[in-house]
Amino acid sequence: MNQPSTSLFATDRRYRLFTGVKYLTYALLSINVYLFLQEEMSALSFTYAGALEPGQIVQSFAATIDTGAWVLLLLLFELETSVLDDSKIRGALKLFLHGIRGLCYIAIAYAFSGYYAELVTLYEVSLQPGLDACSLVGQNFSQLVDLDDYVLLDSDNCAAMGTQIVRLTGFDIIAQSDTLRAARLLAWTDIVNAAAWIGVVIVLEIEVRLQLRGGMSGKIMQVNKVVKLVLYALLLLAAVYWGFAGSFLDFWDASLWLFAFIFIELNVFEWQHETSQGLVSE
Repeated sequence: MNQPSTSLFATDRRYRLFTGVKYLTYALLSINVYLFLQEEMSALSFTYAGALEPGQIVQSFAATIDTGAWVLLLLLFELETSVLDDSKIRGALKLFLHGIRGLCYIAIAYAFSGYYAELVTLYEVSLQPGLDACSLVGQNFSQLVDLDDYVLLDSDNCAAMGTQIVRLTGFDIIAQSDTLRAARLLAWTDIVNAAAWIGVVIVLEIEVRLQLRGGMSGKIMQVNKVVKLVLYALLLLAAVYWGFAGSFLDFWDASLWLFAFIFIELNVFEWQHETSQGLVSE
């Protein structure tokens, strides 16, 4: 079986602790799907009204779709690299697992297009020179205060907006120039983070498929290791930036994902070790 052996865990107690922490991490990531949904539902009340078109759905719920697909994909990798025997991943079960994984990849790519659409929206703005923000109070205008974070424009916050004001094209949303720049940086971070994770899953997919076919050579392992090191470095930088930018949910989620993939990498490492030693059951 693809179970961690004593080469990684000297005692059953350590293995149970490892397993408990691993599944607690997976559970916390599942909770984050709900937290992102809450956040994006809150933002939706300031952006789109009425029935959403397909492009608006993915732009409005990119993080929820992305995180949900990744949680399911994580569990599938857990099954293939740790829970199921290699001999069981055959026929209908193999087709089922690969089919679900394929749907996850489609959802992740769909979510990436949502991040891109949101970034484009933040660049489609018009300057409002000399505009007095208080003149818009009572007209259902909102103020952008952070990425996916809006407040209704009222007499208390309009005066603090100053004169460097822009309006998001197609929306009754205005923002200060400095706030818009900060939101754009966060949107770019979303893009880089999503792209890096897509890179990670491509490398893992290659490893899993080659491992099942017995074609994982030492040279391929070394190349994959370097590529993943670069990708994980990008993901760590994104998490650090979210932490300094004060985007706690993004920082928390990114940190959990990096921690979760430590377990997946350990699973893959042990799986490869067992295969090389002829320990995987047939």
